[in-house]
Amino acid sequence: MNNPYQKAGATQQPYQQAAQPQQQRPILAIRGVNKVYHQGVREIHVLKGVSADLFKGEAVALVGPSGSGKSSLLHILGLLDKADEGKVYLNGHDCSDFNEGERTKMRRGDIGFVYQFHQLLPEFSALENVVIPQLINGRSRKKAEQRGKVILDFLGLAERMQHRPNAMSGGEQQRVAIARAIANEPALLLADEPTGNLDPATAERVFQQLIGLIRHTGLAAIIATHNFELANRMDRVMQLQDGQLYSYVPQR
Repeated sequence: MNNPYQKAGATQQPYQQAAQPQQQRPILAIRGVNKVYHQGVREIHVLKGVSADLFKGEAVALVGPSGSGKSSLLHILGLLDKADEGKVYLNGHDCSDFNEGERTKMRRGDIGFVYQFHQLLPEFSALENVVIPQLINGRSRKKAEQRGKVILDFLGLAERMQHRPNAMSGGEQQRVAIARAIANEPALLLADEPTGNLDPATAERVFQQLIGLIRHTGLAAIIATHNFELANRMDRVMQLQDGQLYSYVPQR
């Protein structure tokens, strides 16, 4: 099967850990993850023994056709769903058997989420949308506002902080959503089609700023996308196909 994400000369292979300094521990490690859905008597094996590592400062694309299991994998990595088998380690913690309270705490402080649709709170300003998750996580309002202003300024939104979402463009709203996702200084960022609802020029700008933020903060990020041009500009590409995870480093 031809892979539209893979440039000529890039070898596709079952996932192998990228070369990393021996002393560096992965931010995210998954081992032997299986996920099965049941439709009547039919079993659909979406993930079949998936394993991967993700390191600090990496931006990794997650690709695959619709229905290949990208969202299922992101939900498991984001502790929104549980694997039927296998382990998920985040910052060295085995999250596989966490109870719901422990999973919520980990999601709140260690994982940031960005979706295709920004899902901002419409009655609050851009700054307030970035402040609120910090308040929920126990940060004082003063410090939350200080951090919110720094992030929004970094993303080019210094003049838009007091605007509500309906007074902002789609690209501006998505950048606010990115700022909200990293407000609590997570170790892991999971983005599901973050530019999929934007025109090409706006998508390019949002993508560049997202990658710049990953480099600046040292986040580890997995970005699901159908845009093969953007995928091939990331550090690695992981492709889901028939329940298996394949990996390659794009040719530059």
